[in-house]
Amino acid sequence: MRFTVPQFIEYEAKIVGPLTFRQFVYVGIAGAICFTLYFLAPFYVFLISCFFLGGLSLALSFLKIGGRTLPTVFGNLLRFSLSSKIYIWKKTEAPLMVFEKEVRKKEVTPDKETLPLKIAEGSQLKKLRTQLETKTK
Repeated sequence: MRFTVPQFIEYEAKIVGPLTFRQFVYVGIAGAICFTLYFLAPFYVFLISCFFLGGLSLALSFLKIGGRTLPTVFGNLLRFSLSSKIYIWKKTEAPLMVFEKEVRKKEVTPDKETLPLKIAEGSQLKKLRTQLETKTK
């Protein structure tokens, strides 16, 4: 019986039109800040800040580096920068474990199945067998 293997497991559902929820939040927050600045700040401050906020929100929403989103890359960068870089090997004392090898003796009966194959001296089979055993050509 054949089963289909699911693909695109890491696919985020589109919630708001063509945007995922996370993309919608990034663009929505930038839009809300720009809307507020329109009424509170002078027009040139509004234009400059909206330009930078819009670019940042679009980068956070849609830019991927190496198949990873920009917030993931920033999080990994921050985690790497803040973590320690010195690794010191600390030897732990482990008890010495001794294993005894078990020797089994096979009882061989002289059947036709267990007798080795006899190869004539002048035959090419001996050469072929040697090549196969050493895996050379």
